[in-house]
Amino acid sequence: MDHSSRRKPSTRRLPHTTHPSRRRAWCCSFTVPPSSPDNLSVHHSKPHHSNPSTLSKPSFSVPTSPQSAKSGFSRVGRIDPRRILSPGRVSPIDSDPALDSVQDILVVPSPLADSISTPKSRSQSFRAPSGKFQPPPPESSGSVSGTKDLFDVRLNLKGKNGGCMVLELNSDVLSANSEVFAELIADHNKGLLSGASPGPKICRIEVPEVENFGVFRETIELMFEDEITKRLTKIGVYRSIDILEVSAGIKFNKGVLSCLKYLEAVPWTEEEEEKLRSLFTRLKFDDATTRDILGRLRLHDSIDSQPDNNIAGQLVWSITSCADSNARNELKSLVKSLLCRSSVYEKNHLDLSKEDLYAVCDSCLGSLVSLFEEATDNLPPERLVKKDISKPLIERISRQVDNINWLLEIMLDGQVAEDFVDIWAHQQQLLKMHETTSPLIRYELSRVSAMLLVALGTRKLHCRLEARSGFLQAWFGPMLLDFGWLQRCRKGLAIKTLEEAMGQTLLTLPLKQQHMLFMEWFRYFSKHGTECPNLSKAFQIWWRRSFLRGSETDAIESR
Repeated sequence: MDHSSRRKPSTRRLPHTTHPSRRRAWCCSFTVPPSSPDNLSVHHSKPHHSNPSTLSKPSFSVPTSPQSAKSGFSRVGRIDPRRILSPGRVSPIDSDPALDSVQDILVVPSPLADSISTPKSRSQSFRAPSGKFQPPPPESSGSVSGTKDLFDVRLNLKGKNGGCMVLELNSDVLSANSEVFAELIADHNKGLLSGASPGPKICRIEVPEVENFGVFRETIELMFEDEITKRLTKIGVYRSIDILEVSAGIKFNKGVLSCLKYLEAVPWTEEEEEKLRSLFTRLKFDDATTRDILGRLRLHDSIDSQPDNNIAGQLVWSITSCADSNARNELKSLVKSLLCRSSVYEKNHLDLSKEDLYAVCDSCLGSLVSLFEEATDNLPPERLVKKDISKPLIERISRQVDNINWLLEIMLDGQVAEDFVDIWAHQQQLLKMHETTSPLIRYELSRVSAMLLVALGTRKLHCRLEARSGFLQAWFGPMLLDFGWLQRCRKGLAIKTLEEAMGQTLLTLPLKQQHMLFMEWFRYFSKHGTECPNLSKAFQIWWRRSFLRGSETDAIESR
């Protein structure tokens, strides 16, 4: 077959430029690249081949590691632009009969943890690395003097989704940096010395199931770098994680250590963190080299191992005792988003128990009672010394009500708020002081009642009939008195929603209790008008249900 016919693949990858000033320690062997703006200079140099007349020609395969699905070949200065990949088709540049006579050996691809073996004609097999990765010995180096320009290894990469890539490399550099390649090359050399398989002096190694040629090639390139960390800085965190995975797969320990050192020293995005976390769950590295990264990922010394360290409870307690209003509002929004059921964050360490919530809530209710006692001059003498005069009384009462409503929001989201309805219904001290306190202060209590009514009327809160009945009998009257103040000082309260929810909640009671509460509303509405909630729609529903035609009533009672 003439070379002209072998150099016409249907598709070609873009060629790579070279940097003549840098040493050429390895190359890709393929057809002449097509003309492109990137291919500005072509060096017509042929690869160095050894005399194959008396040497064998074995082939080997090694395990690969799954890579990121991101494709693309970055421009590499070490690759001769005449020796690049033509996907799915190999076209050697020169007609060296020794190279053309090397037979391809088919290898069944397998994942990282599976064993990969050479053809049946050979009995030796190789298993992918699965243990811990230890630091490389001090004498390991990325450059080997004397033979750095001898390309005596042909590394054949087989793509997982088709295509291939061939790299011609130096065996001394590969052996010095990769334990896996060192074993394969040593086995190849043993076969040559034994004279069992005469042929060309070239070692063919096949790597199946490669997802990203560019990442694998960049990993091999690092073996020829004197300062790997500087190269990783240009590559970036996301791609360095892929290189770390390949380095671990081929036991390129110097590359593993360099990647870990670089990754530990730089910030991560959330996407990069998840990618790194996934890698650490699939591969195990030496503890000494990964301790700092594991400390950032919290894979060790987990908060779960510290049962007394209730972070969520501490956060809630801190917020309810926070004096600065701006900081408190900001922190409330932050913590609520973390504790919310729909939060995008993992809540393994932020779960807040029902007991913790109600403990904080009881503390806030106790403080609220004390503040109302101060407002009505009923504070016991032994507690006068502890009186907080740093803020006005109205502001301190409003802060405690805000805390209670915030806790109630968390309870509603966690579906544990039904007990609070009963607790609020039995606040006899607050109910008694509500009658004698100034409207400017007492309406704050109705803000708590309003939130409960909205939750009940919009079906966000479900509780027993006894709890609903006790709550409405206790706080429906104060709500009617404070409604005008609620309209003027809404503080985020939607009045129309409150009116609708009040009516719907009343309709969940037995008709006899509805009759008592609706008649109370009717009398108050007739005197105060717009200072009273408008429950006309709910009142009409109650009227139709209470005064049905006789036949319909008898039919219902007879059932």
